[in-house]
Amino acid sequence: MAKKMSAKARAAARKQKDKWKTKRWYTIRAPRSPWNFQNIGETIGESDEHIMGRVYEMTQQEFNGDFTKMHVMLRFRVTDTVGQDALTTFVGHHHQTNHIRRQIRRYRGKIDDVMDAVTEDGYLVRIKPLIITQKRVQTSVKQAIRSKTREVVRGFIAKSTYDGLQVAMLDGSLENNIQNSIKSIYPCKSVVIRKSQLLQAGVTMDAGPTLDEIHSQEARSAAELKAKKAAALAEAMEEESEESSEDAEEETTEEVAEAPAEVAEAPEPVAEEAPAAEEVVEEAPAEASTDYSSMTVAQLKELLKEAGKPVSGKKAELIERLQE
Repeated sequence: MAKKMSAKARAAARKQKDKWKTKRWYTIRAPRSPWNFQNIGETIGESDEHIMGRVYEMTQQEFNGDFTKMHVMLRFRVTDTVGQDALTTFVGHHHQTNHIRRQIRRYRGKIDDVMDAVTEDGYLVRIKPLIITQKRVQTSVKQAIRSKTREVVRGFIAKSTYDGLQVAMLDGSLENNIQNSIKSIYPCKSVVIRKSQLLQAGVTMDAGPTLDEIHSQEARSAAELKAKKAAALAEAMEEESEESSEDAEEETTEEVAEAPAEVAEAPEPVAEEAPAAEEVVEEAPAEASTDYSSMTVAQLKELLKEAGKPVSGKKAELIERLQE
């Protein structure tokens, strides 16, 4: 009976589908406005419903390349899917805790606040500014700075759309407005929006390129990059072939320049008549005076073969052997 049950279990296990095979990759894209469906990452899921509501975090440095904002974390929530694209909404940002702690030092003042405001297009957002003063300040000064900050932030948000608010928070223009407004109260070392959060969505804007236009633009960019890589590779191969041909020409020129010396030296014994052994003995010093250093190793080995001597060793050894 146990064997039958195990066989059934094995059959059932074989019938089960591999969940990883049913999953697919989605391209996560930033909102259409103001980020033009920028590609910000990838995620995997079994279906469109499986990734809906998923929150994707990334640093601002990864988002726009600003390395001074590597401590700022951006949050995007998936709200819709179109094919293999997961469309998102910007739901807020926050500064990393360790960076906030490094800003606070002894003998400095810390002023933080929490406020809710509504944008021009009906988005309800929560803003948490943080102000660090040069020195410690009294409570009355903190209250004056806090009230002025609330006035500036709420006035700015009321006149801006949610898209404009995103840009202002990420490029630092909202922080600059706050600092310029409160510097008459007390000098500040830094002013940051340490956290923002989207509480309620408003009217969605359709400004910006469509997803099809973004796809075609990405395809053109990929084709141009591929063509540039191919051209650079072809140019590098052409330069390499030219260098190799120049090296071959130089070697050929050297061999041709050395060849006449051998031809001029070789006929000497033949040009003179060999009447006696004394003359042959007299020619030996002429052979010793030959400039072997200007010859190649191959030519030296040929001379050694003719003389019946070993041909192994380095060029200096071959020359010594010839001069013996």
